[in-house]
Amino acid sequence: MTYYNVGKIVNTQGLQGELRVLSVTDFTDERFKKKSVLALFDDKDNYIMDVEVASHRKHKNFDIVKFKGLYHINDVEKYKGCSLKIAEENLTDLDDGEFYYHEIIGLDVYEGNTLIGQVKEILQPGANDVWVVKRKGKKDLLLPYIPPVVLDVDVAAGRIEVELMEGLDDED
Repeated sequence: MTYYNVGKIVNTQGLQGELRVLSVTDFTDERFKKKSVLALFDDKDNYIMDVEVASHRKHKNFDIVKFKGLYHINDVEKYKGCSLKIAEENLTDLDDGEFYYHEIIGLDVYEGNTLIGQVKEILQPGANDVWVVKRKGKKDLLLPYIPPVVLDVDVAAGRIEVELMEGLDDED
């Protein structure tokens, strides 16, 4: 079975079994909604168990999540440092122009016929995502996911077509 990362448990929150999660998904409301089933993996990426979300709320930059059957700090403290993942069959279909991170990471980025590099990471600094493109012999390129820059994404072909605006590539 294939799983995709949705967050990392960084600490406990209070005494009632809540966990502080650093989310790595655009779909936090869907991933952490009540009755959602997530898989818990340890720090060595070994499957531990499935957990069902009992409650979710936002607090500062974290998602505070409580799981069914784990209602005390002593029940959850051992899961600090663990990852939360979603099984592939639980992913929902997205609208046109929307992508899961795992679909974008690893795609080749082209400007015309020139290969720029490959998407290695996606950052969420604010208004829009920023794709980190690994390039040979150059520093990584930070590519904002906005229409004037990202012209086309073809997941099936493994290709992203971009137009680098002036000032985006500081090594030219």
